Amino acid sequence: MKRNKMKLGAILISILITIGIFAGCESKASEEINVLNYGANAAEGVYKEFQKATGIKVNEKTFDDMQYMYQEVASGKVDYDVILVSDDMAEKMIKEELIQKINKDNIPNIVNMNEGDMGKPYDPNNDYTVPYMNGTIGLIYNTEVIDEDITSWKSLFDSKYKDEVFMFDNMRDTIGVALKTLGYSLNSTNEEELKEAGELLIKQKKELNPTYGADEVLDLMRSGEKSIAMIWSGEGLNLEAEDDRFKYVIPEEGADFWLDSWAIPKSAKNVSGAEKFIDFMSSKDIALRTADEIGYTTPQKQAMEEQADEIKNNENAYMPQEILDKCEGYKFLDKENLELYQEVWIKVKS
Repeated sequence: MKRNKMKLGAILISILITIGIFAGCESKASEEINVLNYGANAAEGVYKEFQKATGIKVNEKTFDDMQYMYQEVASGKVDYDVILVSDDMAEKMIKEELIQKINKDNIPNIVNMNEGDMGKPYDPNNDYTVPYMNGTIGLIYNTEVIDEDITSWKSLFDSKYKDEVFMFDNMRDTIGVALKTLGYSLNSTNEEELKEAGELLIKQKKELNPTYGADEVLDLMRSGEKSIAMIWSGEGLNLEAEDDRFKYVIPEEGADFWLDSWAIPKSAKNVSGAEKFIDFMSSKDIALRTADEIGYTTPQKQAMEEQADEIKNNENAYMPQEILDKCEGYKFLDKENLELYQEVWIKVKS
């Protein structure tokens, strides 16, 4: 009996020690941050690595539309500590004082960002945003079906590709492509130019019968149901790499060159944790893994230099200056100009 009691005592001590160990781990991870990120936009396992390195647990919520992100933050329903913002949404949220200035001394990795991705007009000193990921909207086409080199957005409107075209079901992107095709800015607010862009898209619908959508573009291209499509650069470059039937190009007229950045909402409860997270995600190793896994280009110079030659030397990924000069990022549209776009879009979709 004595031996059994001693064994039971040892078990109890062991249990208490184990509880203490886990309690210690729990206390280490008791600090948390709430992150609102674009879906599938982080390399696998990085949040657990961040928790292991800092003791801060990441609670992530994802979105697939920047307007949803804006509404989440503006509503104040959840106190997010870190959010991912697009160019136009960053401009809007800075103006509306929904995001706060960042203490850049707490984000040392910001010095490793590509100069071209810093100092955007909406945030000239990067007081509010830290670059995370960039890319383009370009064209992907099946070289086994299309026997010419595609170099222009005009190919999406060429009647010889009837039933072969895929377009984004997205107002800014699709009207932007039409504007670029016509030689205008994708941020045009000129009523006549927007009307002309709308007429071009309506003509395309009548003559080419394009399919409108989003995520299904990859399946439609792989299956051969479509042979030419608008596509995000990450998906386009990945498809090109996995199947030599396909080629991704930035059209000669230029394209939307977008930059997604980290920001800290005014309502953040854990600013210190947010800064640690942004710096961690801006480190060379994490940025490299993110670029390799997600497929988009990175603004982190050290990470870019570590990428394979076929990636970092691909002019449809890291574009030469003459192409960059023709590209634009989306600007925030005020209510009046947004209504102009909405009027055009309604006519196109109806």
